[in-house]
Order: sequence, then C-alpha cells, then structure tokens
Amino acid sequence: MAQKNSIKSFDNEKYLLEQSEEILKQVNKYEKLYLEFGGKLIFDYHASRVLPGFDPNVKMRLLQKLKHRADILICVYSGDIERRKIRADFGITYEADVFKLISDLKQWGLEVSGVVITRFENQPTVKIFKNKLERRGLKVYTHYYTKGYPTDVDLIVSPQGYGANDYIETQKQIVVVTGPGPCSGKLATCLSQLYQDHEKGIKSGYAKFETFPVWNIPLKHPLNMAYEAATADLGDINMIDSFHLDAYGEKTVNYNRDMEIFPVISRILGRIMGSDDVYKSPTDMGVNKVKSGIVNDQEVVEASKQEIIRRYFRYQCEYILGLIDNDTLERTNLLMKELNINEDYRSVVIPARKVIENSGEEANPFGAAIELPDGHIIAKKGNDLLSAVSCLILDSVKYLAKIPDEINLLPTNITQAIRDLKKNFIKKDKSVLTLEEVLIALGISAVTNPTSELAMSKLGELRGCEVHTTRVPSSEDEIGLRNLEVNLTSDSLFSLHEN
Repeated sequence: MAQKNSIKSFDNEKYLLEQSEEILKQVNKYEKLYLEFGGKLIFDYHASRVLPGFDPNVKMRLLQKLKHRADILICVYSGDIERRKIRADFGITYEADVFKLISDLKQWGLEVSGVVITRFENQPTVKIFKNKLERRGLKVYTHYYTKGYPTDVDLIVSPQGYGANDYIETQKQIVVVTGPGPCSGKLATCLSQLYQDHEKGIKSGYAKFETFPVWNIPLKHPLNMAYEAATADLGDINMIDSFHLDAYGEKTVNYNRDMEIFPVISRILGRIMGSDDVYKSPTDMGVNKVKSGIVNDQEVVEASKQEIIRRYFRYQCEYILGLIDNDTLERTNLLMKELNINEDYRSVVIPARKVIENSGEEANPFGAAIELPDGHIIAKKGNDLLSAVSCLILDSVKYLAKIPDEINLLPTNITQAIRDLKKNFIKKDKSVLTLEEVLIALGISAVTNPTSELAMSKLGELRGCEVHTTRVPSSEDEIGLRNLEVNLTSDSLFSLHEN
C-alpha cells in the first residue's frame, strides 16, 4: 500500500504563542485571574487524535512558561470519588487520577497549591480520600452544594452561598483550575473564589481555557462533531451561540451546557463584580486559539471521522456493561449517519472480522487487526500459546523490522517457563500468553538475540496505529495495548476466556 501522508495537521508552536498571548490579555485586566481549564490538562489524547500532530501535553508547556505567575488547583467531584468513576483513557479511577495528575505536574516542575473536593457531603469514602491527600502534605479544601443555585442569585452570592465554602489561599496572579474530568466543579470553585476575593477587596476575574468545541469553525465540521461524540454520554450538543450572535452579529459555536448556564453565570458575575456587562456571551468567556494551529484541514476532517467511529465502538461496550443508556449510542450513531460513515469506514474492522470467518467450531474465536504506519494491515487470531493481540503485535514488529515470518522471536524455554509459572503458581484459567507477558518475554530474548532486539526496537512505531478486535481483550492485553499507545476499538462481545 502507499505510504500514509505524514504531514502534520497542527502547528503547536503557533497555537502556543497565540493562546499564551490571549491569556495574558485577560490577565492584565485583573489583579487575579481564575482560569478554568476545559478538557484534560495533561495527556489530552482526544485532541491529539482529532488534530494529528497536536502535542497532548501542549497545555503543560504553556503552564511552564507561566509557572512563576500561576497557582494550580485541582477540583474533583465527591460523587466521582464515592462511585469510583473511571478515566477511560488510562483505566484508573478519578481518585487515582488526582494523585497521578499531582505527580505528573511535579515532573513538569509545577506544584499543586491545593485540591478542592466539590459538593462534599461527608461521605466516608471521600473522607478517606481527603485524609490520604492531607497526609501527603497537600492542602485540601471542601466546597458544598451552593445554596440557592441556580436561581436565587441573592442567596448564591452571599455568606450562606459561596461564602460557606473554604477560602483557598493563592499567591500568584493566575490561578489555574483543573480537574480529572467534566463536571468536577471547576466553574463553581472559580465563582466561589471570585466572590470571596471581592469581599476582601481583591479585583479578580474569570476566563475559560477552551479546546473544544472550536468556536470559529462551522457547527457541523467533523472536528466539532467529534467533540459531540466524545461527550455524548454527558448529553452535550453543539449549537450556535445565540448570545454572541445577538451581541455581535457573528456566528460562533458553543455547546448546550455553557449556553444553558450562561444567563445564570452572567447574573452571578454581574453581582460579584458590580457590572452587568462582564461578558456578553459564552464565547466571550473562552480563550481558544485552536483554529490558528490547524494547517491541514483535510487530515483533521478524516481524523475526526475516525474518532467518532472509535467512540461508537466504545459506547457499544459500555452499553453492554450497563455504564450508559441507549440514548448515548443513538446520538453517536446519528453523528455517523450525518457524515455518511459506518463501522466499516474504519479500515481495521473488516480484516479483524474476516480472520475468524473460517474458525469452524473453534470456541470463542478472537480476531485482531492493525493498520501500520505505511497503511499495511495485518490480521491475526489467537492460538494455544498466544492471545490474538499477542500474535498481532509480534507479527507487526516483524513486518516493521523486515524479519521473515518463519523466524521465532520468543525462545521456547522462555515461553514454556512463563506458561508453567501461570499454570502451577498463579493458577490462571488459561495458559495462553497475554501481550504484557509476551513483551516481557521479548525483552528477555532481546538480551541475547539481536533479531528479538531489532523487533523490540520497532514497538515505538506502533504508537498511534489503529487496532480492532472482535472481542473485548482481556485486561492484561488491554493494558499492553494502552502502553503501546495504539487506538483500540473492539466489538461488544465479552468472554471469560480470551484466546
């Protein structure tokens, strides 16, 4: 097949420059600016998938530039801690993600000023979480459900409303407010601080660091539709910002939650700041220069279509698990129909399904396919020794390293030792080797085998490749694929014994 187009569609440096300049314009208006970060602060993989070339950590690079002027607060909704909500891209709970975020920020030379537990109700599990944070030397603040919200502005903006929350001491002019996911209470935290700052005579302001939806591209651009697919489980719908249209005669894109809450926020900001004209529209509140970084719209369109299909596959699995309702699936399916695409538009789906067509009476046939950087597609099914995913990755690195198929990368003595260990001591139901185990075996083999070493050196080239499986992989295989940073989708079939 022809080599894939390697042109990157996004200019990180241009975006970083323009986004930084826009933030500083906002900062210069106030003594202190509360900057709410929409989306992921770090490892923004959705953005990197729909904007090929987008650095998933570009926001961290921006914060590094501003670190001498910025405090960082992390908000987490107490209900997400209580029900152990999972961050899907890492497969970890929001509680674990808070600790991960703190650690990741430290590695970037950035310290967290405090963690805010929002809508706190003294839940026992949340109290334990609070204790863990405090015993690691972190400042923890508790905010409660705001009395009167959203209709009684007099009560909201009062000592019984925002004034009932812990006041968060910050030292720097910019206060970055982030969280592990949507609905973490970031906006409420900003508004609570604004109220208490103004009571103390501090002239503070609010702005929102936005990535999606992109306000100055068309409503039905696939990039904005991909955002709608990514938040379909939240019921988010993109729409024209009618407030902006009325104020400026300009069509811009926003989404339903911001549109619905804007009149309330506008009244609250007006009451706190003593002006009814702080912002004229939800778009005005956002700082979003994503469009300036797009240099290849055609690639963005294609990447966004692929992301919508990936989300659809994910929602199918989550529906079977009882995590979402059918409306989420239907909304995503409708987006696909609007773009005239379906499951088969994803290049690895049909090859993965075809590889198991002639499996006969084989129990639980499991197929997997990958599209490599040059467009070549490999499809494999499992066997008595290796899972389908393990076979797929081994064949992929062989292909990339130009190693003949007949060469065995894993010595029999190593694979047999792992199987015996599983069977006799770990007591696994199945003795097939998972991807994690195969990668460890490959690493051991690479110490003495130059061919295995060559194959292992190609693992990095799998990053960003598309993978589809005909069943949901075992947790071990899924972790291995996640570590390789491939884009995985699966048919919504589950099995106790994957092979």
